Amino acid sequence: MLEVIDKGRVSASHPVPILFVHGAWHAAWCWDEHFLDFFAARGYRALALSLRGHGGSATSKPLRKLSFADYLDDIVSVTQNLPGEPIIVGHSMGGFLVQRYLQSRTSPAGILMASMPPSGYLASGLRWLKRHPWHFTKVTVTGRSLPYVGTPALARERFFSAGTPEAIVRRHAARLQEESGRSGLDGIRDLPKPKLVSAEMLVLGALDDGAVTQDEVRATAAAYRTQPEFFPGMGHDMMLEPGWEAVANRIHSWLATMAL
Repeated sequence: MLEVIDKGRVSASHPVPILFVHGAWHAAWCWDEHFLDFFAARGYRALALSLRGHGGSATSKPLRKLSFADYLDDIVSVTQNLPGEPIIVGHSMGGFLVQRYLQSRTSPAGILMASMPPSGYLASGLRWLKRHPWHFTKVTVTGRSLPYVGTPALARERFFSAGTPEAIVRRHAARLQEESGRSGLDGIRDLPKPKLVSAEMLVLGALDDGAVTQDEVRATAAAYRTQPEFFPGMGHDMMLEPGWEAVANRIHSWLATMAL
């Protein structure tokens, strides 16, 4: 059983629902903090799922063994219960999954927020290794990564900007959870194929992102034949950072240009 937070309803001005897909160590709560209410108030039906083993979603096998194929099945199971293909928004690992999803599914639009690039996780993993070699070694040996992103200091380094109030960082760091070790391997070997994606794409990045570089955001945009847009003073968790309204408003205005 999957946790799906479902708010608002479709309207004449916004006839297509929006499905939000979270990244690693997160769950549907990260979208429910601000984004779901923002879009519901503007006439959208806005949904966020927790991938299996995350948030309130159950899993029939150990979290560490969950694969991208499992996560993609979760996205498909939600979209199959909607009246049509939704607009789909992915953050970080969720953006990587959205890219994979759109290879074989039609969608009115795809939106990537601080997404892992089509080239995969390898460069990100090497940066982590260089920055925290002992952490990386322990993750590799134990398969547990939460201790190395879940403290306020480490969460700020990866997910939040230097200017984010400490209370916000501490609150959300406490909500992070363990992530699948298998998914890290899938992020290296099961890469998206952008040439198979036909959906219109919006690619957004954060200038103070501790997880995804500006060059990676640019490469993602180039792969989908578009230009990236960056938000200053913002860290990786663009939906939780102060200034999140600018990101939500940009998505809203972009969808309006396509009458979605």
